[in-house]
Amino acid sequence: MELLLIRHGLPLHVETQDGSPADPPLSDIGRVQAKRVADWLAREKIDRLYTSPMARAAQTAEPLAEKLGLQAEPREGVAEYDRNATAYIPTEKLKEIDYDRWKRLMYGDIDADFHHFAHTAIDSIEGIVRDNSGKRVAVTCHGGVINVWTSHVLGMAPRMFFNPDYTSIHRYMCAGTGERTIRVLNEAVHLRTTLPALGRS
Repeated sequence: MELLLIRHGLPLHVETQDGSPADPPLSDIGRVQAKRVADWLAREKIDRLYTSPMARAAQTAEPLAEKLGLQAEPREGVAEYDRNATAYIPTEKLKEIDYDRWKRLMYGDIDADFHHFAHTAIDSIEGIVRDNSGKRVAVTCHGGVINVWTSHVLGMAPRMFFNPDYTSIHRYMCAGTGERTIRVLNEAVHLRTTLPALGRS
């Protein structure tokens, strides 16, 4: 089967004051990105669509679900490691305002049990693979999820080692006999033209 992992679009910068999870929605630019990836993938036959339950991933799935005539199916296991964090700062903004913290993030230094997160994400994606033999399946999820799954496919210990673009597509072939191979990482042809001048969020 062919597995497509799609990172969410650009979210808003959200920090809560009451201790509740930030779970930001997409920004205006993020919604444009989500529409563009949907238009790009509309030409492909995708049999099933899954999504992280977090707002930014679920909203990224919406235009794709409409284009494909599919129902986006939430999967708890592909939520991001920051699911319960009280703040979300887009990575490029974090790099501008706190470079040391951004650098620690790129090395996998996160405020969460990274081992548990990685195990949960990999196990959830393996479950999706088992349930969809011979199909092409898309999952809208997160940069951390894409990193740990790609590490798994490469036979590496789970780690954060690259920063996927917003709404980038990552393609893998998954055989029923257990082989996992990478076809494409960070496919973002749909973002090559200039995005509308909506401002940074």
